[in-house]
Amino acid sequence: MSETDGEDITDLPPSAKLVYKVLEYDGPLTQKQIVEESMLSARTVRYALERLSDIGTVDENIYFADARQSLYRITEAEPVAADGSGGEPASKDACCAE
Repeated sequence: MSETDGEDITDLPPSAKLVYKVLEYDGPLTQKQIVEESMLSARTVRYALERLSDIGTVDENIYFADARQSLYRITEAEPVAADGSGGEPASKDACCAE
């Protein structure tokens, strides 16, 4: 497989972008549900999910209604503060010190 260092959603093929948007709009879905919503082939959806997983934008979890399937969802991005601190709140002393 190709190297994915530094790759983001804009570098992916259109099918992967479509799968990302389907997951963004419709929430956690199984592969079968993604195939139905996107009207892509199962093979194309599998490849798109693999690419999205490689760059860390999609999570795969157990689908409890049918353990033979997986449930895919977009990973939660860590909020980044304006100062680049990663979104962790500053301590009370740091914000109120004069």
